[in-house]
Amino acid sequence: MADLHFGDDQPTEAERAAIDAIVPPADAATIVETERVVRGGRSRRHGLRHLLLPVLHSLQHEIGWISPGGLNGAAERLGVPPADAYGVATFYELLRTTDPGHRDDVVHVCVDPACAMAGNDDLQASLEADGARVHASPCLGQCERAPALFVQGVGRPDQVPADDDEDFQLPQAGDPGLRVLRRVGVVDPTSLDSYRSHGGYQALARAIEMGPDAVITAISDSGLSGRGGAAFPTGIKWRAVADEPGPDKHVVANCDESEPGTFKDRIVCEHDPFAVIESMTIAGLATGAPHGWIYIRGEYPRATARLEGAIAQARAARLLGDDVAGSGQRFDIDLRRGAGAYICGEETALFNSIEGFRGEPRNKPPFPTTQGLFSQPTAINNPETLINVLDTVVDGPDAYRSVGTERSPGTRLFCLSGRVGVPGLYEVPFGTTLGELLDLAGGATGQLAAVLLGGAAGVFVGPDALDMPLTLEDTREAGATLGSGVVMVFDDAADMTAVVVRIAEFFRDESCGQCVPCRVGTQRQHEVLVELQGSSQPLAPQRAELIDDMALAMVDASICGLGHTAASAVRSALALGLIGNSS
Repeated sequence: MADLHFGDDQPTEAERAAIDAIVPPADAATIVETERVVRGGRSRRHGLRHLLLPVLHSLQHEIGWISPGGLNGAAERLGVPPADAYGVATFYELLRTTDPGHRDDVVHVCVDPACAMAGNDDLQASLEADGARVHASPCLGQCERAPALFVQGVGRPDQVPADDDEDFQLPQAGDPGLRVLRRVGVVDPTSLDSYRSHGGYQALARAIEMGPDAVITAISDSGLSGRGGAAFPTGIKWRAVADEPGPDKHVVANCDESEPGTFKDRIVCEHDPFAVIESMTIAGLATGAPHGWIYIRGEYPRATARLEGAIAQARAARLLGDDVAGSGQRFDIDLRRGAGAYICGEETALFNSIEGFRGEPRNKPPFPTTQGLFSQPTAINNPETLINVLDTVVDGPDAYRSVGTERSPGTRLFCLSGRVGVPGLYEVPFGTTLGELLDLAGGATGQLAAVLLGGAAGVFVGPDALDMPLTLEDTREAGATLGSGVVMVFDDAADMTAVVVRIAEFFRDESCGQCVPCRVGTQRQHEVLVELQGSSQPLAPQRAELIDDMALAMVDASICGLGHTAASAVRSALALGLIGNSS
């Protein structure tokens, strides 16, 4: 039963066209009988609600905002209560439900630490002087080319700076040790033929030859762990989904990297999109999942276009569809754009977002392997994790384990930004020390003060940590984390109090507000740090104790990882004396 109460506002012709672009009237097949909604058409299995976010994107793109009439039109077409549709539309940073008073493009300028160090204030002032509509934005995933901006177009495509596209080159270009990145900057990311000429789709052929059980065994034996931060064993996840009965299962690529300082998946998706598609296909065949989904952050228009092109070419070549590469198995992929919500990187929040609900995390258990997307078994991995599958299938688990350490086998991608000689994306074996990684990137510029490992949800380490091996076990023992691969470098000229206040502000803003510990804790944490920033006195012991108490409450009682890690960087900065001391 759905309680549908529509207001008097009606969509304009332009708004109807924007809705029709996603859900043509003939496909909606929605019959409203009093308050009962009967859904039909090709989407009847899950109704049409999962098209809500694409429809809202279409309205925002064409009109410049989501008007009451446009929202009513979308809700009626999809059979979604208008209040629900409004709740979703107001959840996201990139969607506006109040008339901005103009139909100009909006230029989003990043305000997070890497861009602040690179002069984002000057960039914003310059853009405003030129008459641009500027919006202060959290991290845009372009930290290696800070200060970053993203142009949200009205009536035309969104844009990011194109200066690195035609002549893109990795800092490690030509390094024979590259695995995940070896095709980046080498293959034409718009050409299936180019990808195949560099070994593309050999892994899928080998996986079909091996069979699902042998593929999952190889992944398990390799020791491949998740690269999104949690480091969960990939083989265990895939096996759990494969063992679930029934045909309705899903594979999801989580490309919603919104952790400040992270940009690895953007570069991979922009420059090696077919590898993401091929590895997802292997995951689908191995787990028996016919449905694939890519969820990519809305601020990545180039990566989105490249992935869409790769999907279309793979489908045309029968590498996706009802009979994948002659395997007799079905697997196809849909792509969904996020709309500016850090919390949607959390897997269950991501599922809710795809399904057309607010991107709020779910309680666990149940876990995604049994009740994930659409409450069906789901294997979710990020692109770096998935691409590691390709070499593992072709060369075997022993070859994968030939680099790295016993407990952290393989290589790892690291996103270097801030005060480092050559910012960019680097791939090194697990076990490389922090100092060796910094040297590979040209070393710290200026006097090294601190390094933020793992992003805003990570921790600060000092110069005495340069000998720390970058492995799951060594960082855990040191009280640090590799997280999403962020390595952000700060020199002694950085205003570390301002940096930490911004991190606290980020979590305050990005908390979905669903659970009290996180909603209140992130707010109070930010308030204490703002007090510190505005005072010439060191942080009083009772205020430091308050931060600790709030951190413990968030760790113990928050629903998801945002609350669990919202105080990590703050507490590490206090412990290192980067903030809170008199000077």
